[in-house]
This record gives sequence, structure tokens and C-alpha cells, in this order.
Amino acid sequence: MDSELELISLISQMISFFTSEDADPKPASKFITLTSQLISLVSSLDLDSQPEPESGIRLLISRMIAIGRSVTNSEPEWELISAVNQVLSLISSIDPKQERPEIVSLFEQIFIQLGSLDPDAEIRSLVNQIVSLVESLDTELQQSLYIFYSPQLEVELDEGMFRVTGKLQRKNGIKGDCDPGNMVRLPISGAVAHLHCRDCNGEYHEEYEKAPIEVKHRLHPKHYFQLVLLIKESETRECYCCHEDLAEIFYYCSDCDYAMNIVCVKKPPLLAIDHPKWHKNILALFPRRAFLTCNLCALADTSSPIYMCPPCDFVVHQKCINLPRVIKISRHHHRISCTFSFDQGDWSCGVCRRKIDNDYGGYICTKDGYAAHSRCATQTNVWDGIELEGEPDEIEEEEIEPFVRISNGVIQHFSHEHHHLRLDENTSRDYDDNKQCQACITPVYSGHFYSCTQCDFLLHEECANLSRKIYHPIHPHLLTLVGGNDGVTEYPEYKCSACPWMRTAGFFYECGKEECRFKVHVQCATISEPFVHESHMHPLFLTSKPGEQRRCCVCKESRHCSTNETFNCIECEFALCFECATLPQKVRYKHDKHMLTLCYGEETSTMTYWCEICEGKIYMGERFYMCDEYCCVTIHIKCMIGKDLYMKPGSSWLYYGNKVGVLPNNHMSRPICSICEKRCLHKIVFQCSGLIFCCTFCLLHGIKSRDVTK
Repeated sequence: MDSELELISLISQMISFFTSEDADPKPASKFITLTSQLISLVSSLDLDSQPEPESGIRLLISRMIAIGRSVTNSEPEWELISAVNQVLSLISSIDPKQERPEIVSLFEQIFIQLGSLDPDAEIRSLVNQIVSLVESLDTELQQSLYIFYSPQLEVELDEGMFRVTGKLQRKNGIKGDCDPGNMVRLPISGAVAHLHCRDCNGEYHEEYEKAPIEVKHRLHPKHYFQLVLLIKESETRECYCCHEDLAEIFYYCSDCDYAMNIVCVKKPPLLAIDHPKWHKNILALFPRRAFLTCNLCALADTSSPIYMCPPCDFVVHQKCINLPRVIKISRHHHRISCTFSFDQGDWSCGVCRRKIDNDYGGYICTKDGYAAHSRCATQTNVWDGIELEGEPDEIEEEEIEPFVRISNGVIQHFSHEHHHLRLDENTSRDYDDNKQCQACITPVYSGHFYSCTQCDFLLHEECANLSRKIYHPIHPHLLTLVGGNDGVTEYPEYKCSACPWMRTAGFFYECGKEECRFKVHVQCATISEPFVHESHMHPLFLTSKPGEQRRCCVCKESRHCSTNETFNCIECEFALCFECATLPQKVRYKHDKHMLTLCYGEETSTMTYWCEICEGKIYMGERFYMCDEYCCVTIHIKCMIGKDLYMKPGSSWLYYGNKVGVLPNNHMSRPICSICEKRCLHKIVFQCSGLIFCCTFCLLHGIKSRDVTK
């Protein structure tokens, strides 16, 4: 009967979605979620079994499915069935959180087609029967489908701890005037819908069952948990019990800073656990808050319930009980296995680079002595979540060479198979700033490079030798090198997961796992640890934890890209983002025969420098390029390399349907930007619908504000 109630609830919500007279646009994501849930539920039902008397709705749906399968393209219902199949296919292939208004529009067309059918058509009759059945349900049954949650307090996250900011005030002061779009369904599975009304906080829905606003739980019996609302959803932390991110509404103890999701509060904890994988005796729950060191992770924190065996002095966090025995992480070439202790010696973690306590557990490689803390090795940015105990060792794939050697100095590269590339070893050549490597999209300043014998395709010798497959320290899956795209790219196809630099061309490494969108440009992919950078005296390491945000000490920014990874110093608080780490340290200026070096300035310096290009003042507290050979050439970074460093002239890309061309800015008279109305001073400009833009900032602003069309 639970599935029957959930089926009725979903159909009722879908009917309300289209019959609501609310004038505001309805979010397509809500309808997509409802439809996905309905598809999943119907797929799980045994519709072929003999229905019980109260299961009339199952019988009606079963008959509709049978009709849909039997209709041919010569029948009037064919167009309707075809549209339904198209919607089902589209919904099953997208993220339910995405806004896809065309799906709602398509469904509205389906209803129009349904209304145009003959009134006696069987499929139209069945739809009417389902709607009538749902709408004619007893009011008491409808009310039993919902539980309302009315949190009384608001909390916000402040430096890792929750802080109560006050009592929750309802937004709507008029009974019966709640916006249906502000009725939020909480992410709790089951036949009963768990709801929260953002308008009245449930005060005007007296007819429905209300969840308790305070509860006691066996994992924390000392105090009551209060039902609270998180007012800043962009920041949260893990649930004390299940270790999933806390939802918008959860239960919280302000005295002890304990927080648990609603689902965890509803289920009783295990008082004892028999887990011979980690300990021979039964482990008992220790519900009191205590800073006891876990034998597996070596941490003494209260972030998780504790189970213990007092006679053996064995203590383990609930979150550590299910640690895998054998895993493969991106930071090491071999598998690593869990150990209860380490041999005597100075051990350090290969992930966080901190010291390992030999008396507690962790992971170790039996082949070369690589070691890691338990929690560091199982971070989602280094481990793929797969337990390998009992699985045979993978046969190492033979490395695929990036090119075939045709003769001495002549190769055929995988990214340019239709022509051969010849190695140019002339180091005394004149510098040409129009020559760009096709892989890293930077000029060929010096050194050897490969050039095409028939076109202008160029590759640095180092870029030509890039490995076809690599593991990156900040991603758990194997990455594959992909060559440049000569066609029109769709934004954000070239968006890097490590740095915010925008690109329209170049090579990148991408993850081959389905639904994994991780990709990195070659500059971000080839930085190795320890990373020695001119901006800091100590070596830097990729020690960031998932979700951690650090402020870059060079550019002073704290948000950089989808991963927010930074290079960190283990001796001090210094952090460096990928954008600053990949900024060229050496560049060439066409009016200087020497290399320019990136300088980081001195705030206490009394000297005054002026930019060679814009003739503006250079502030000594900022970075700039400077000639080391007494030429007195100093240049702003943006004047030297532009605001958009990795954009290839001659390429094009699409930004939400608007085609954007990247043009070289080599005119004697610099064009004027259509947005900032200043002359375009950098090496490239952008053209869209006949308008010129000096940088991507002006371009994107122009597309949004002026509604530039294709």
C-alpha cells in the first residue's frame, strides 16, 4: 500500500503542477524530478500481477502502458505516444537539477494532443479516469501522505561550527496565501512526502501531521535535538551519523554542536557491531561525547559515533568501520593496503605530507613503502571508492606513444595525423610572437619545437612528448590526453577543473568515466610535487581536502574553479591557486631580445617603475614582468600576456548559442570595445554578431545585457 500512496502523491503533484493558477514561471527542474520519481516507481511495480481491489490506479496505468506498446504509426494516438517516449528518453538522460523548460513545453503539447483525440479514445478515457481517481480520494487519505517540518531556529555555519542566529520568522502573514512553488519536498524517500513550506513554515497547514520540533536520540541521549533551518545552503558540513552533507533542515544540539539529518534521527542506531574484519570481539556503542583516538584513523575527534572493545583497548569511529582493505589512489602507482600499525621509523603521509603515528592504522604499499593516513587515502579526490580486496591485480596497459617516429627528427603525432611534423633545433632563430604551440597555446619562446611540413601546426618538444594517459593528484580516475579541436567548441567544453583560465583550443586531459566531467589543461596536468615556486621559499604540495577552500596568498582569491584545489605549504599557511601556479614565469617581449621574468614586487621599495606598453605606473606590491639584463623593461602582466592568455586567434566557440570569433588584434588602429568603449590593447579581440569586445569579461557582459543573438 505504501507504493500505492506514493504513486497517488506523485500523480497529484504533477496534476497540481499544470493546473496551478500561479502566474510565476514554474521551475522545470521540479517537474523533471517528479517525472523521474514517477518513472522509477512505475518501473519497480509489478503491474502484471493480479491487482488487489484497492489497486485500481495500478490497473489503469498497466492498461495505458499496454496501449502505448500496441499503437502503430498509422493510428491517431501514434503522435501522442511518440512525444511521450521522447520526453521519457530525455528525462532519463539529464540531471534532474537542471532547468530544462523545453520538457515542460513538450508536456503541454502532449496535453493538447491528448485533448484533440476522439472523446471515446481509450487512452484519453484512461487518463480521465486516473485524474478523477486521484482527485476523488478521501481527504483524510490525502492528508496522510504529508508530514510537515516546521523548524523553530535558524543556524549558520561559522568556521566549521553552527551558530544559532535566532528564531525562524515566517515570510507570509496571510493564511491560505502560500505560494505552491515555495512548498519544498525534503530529500527523504518513502510513500509519505516530507514537506517544508518556506512561506508560513507550516503554521497555516494545521490539517497535516507535523514532525516533532525536538527529539532525543540514542547517539546523543544527554540533550534534546532541535529542528533547525540552515540559512546559508552554500556552506554545510557532514551529518554526525551518516556523514552525508547536512540538508537544509536537520536536527541540532547547540550545547554540543551535534547535527544529524532527519533520516538518521528517524532510525535507531546499532548498539553493538560484530565486525571481524577489524576486530575479533563484538564492538559496543559508546554514546557519550569523548575524544578517544580511533585505532584505524589515528584521530581523536567527535565527528562520528564511537564503538569500542574495552578489554582490548580498541576504539573505532562508526565512519571508519567500513574502511576498505585494499585500494588504488591517484597519488601512487601501486595498490595500498590497510594496516593496524607501522614499523618503527619516520613515516609521513603521501597525501597530506604530515607525520604518521606508528601506533595507529593507515595505508601502506608493500612494494615501495608508500604510506598514507586512513582518511587522507580515502578522500574522494584521490580514491575512486572501489574496494580491491580479493580482486586480481590489473595488468598494466602498454603505454601508447603520442607519436610515431617516421625518421630522424620527423614524427606523425596523434593530434595531427594527416601531416608529418619536423623537429626544429635552431636556437638562434628570431622570436615570432605569432607562433603558438597547439597543445599549451603559448608562444614558442625558445628551445626545440615540432612544426608541420605543410601547415602552421606547431608543438613544443615537451608538449609533443606528453603521455597519452596519466593520473592527476586531485582526481581519482585515469585521464586521457585529447588533442585540440579545429571546429567550433561549445562553452564550457574547454573549461578546466583546476584553473579558471578560459580556452578555445589546446590539448587537455579528460576523465573517461561516464558522467565524470573532470578535465584539466596540459599546464595544470603536468605540474608535479613538490612544487617549487618563486613566490614562496618552501616547497608546495596538493594537500587540499574535498570541499576545502583556501585563499591564494598571491592573487588573494579564495574561489578559483570547480575543485578549489591549491598548492599548500606544510610549514606555514601559504597557499597558491592553479591560476597563479600556471602563470608563465618567463616571457618574451617583441621589442626586447632578452627573456622577461615574473617579479613579485616589494611593498617597501621606494623605486618607481612604468609599464613599457601602456605607460602606466607599476605598483611595487603587485606582480609584473621585468628584464633581468639591465634593459629596464617593466610591463604589467595583463599588458604583456593579455587578460585571456590561452585564446587561439582564428578559433571560434559558442556561448549559449552565440558564435564568438577570436581575432588577432594586429591592426594599426586598435578597435574600440563595444562595452567598455576603450581601445582594445591586447593581442586578441572577440567578435560576436558584428560587435567587437576587448576581453571575455566585456564579451559575456555584452551577450547578457544586449541580448546578442546568433
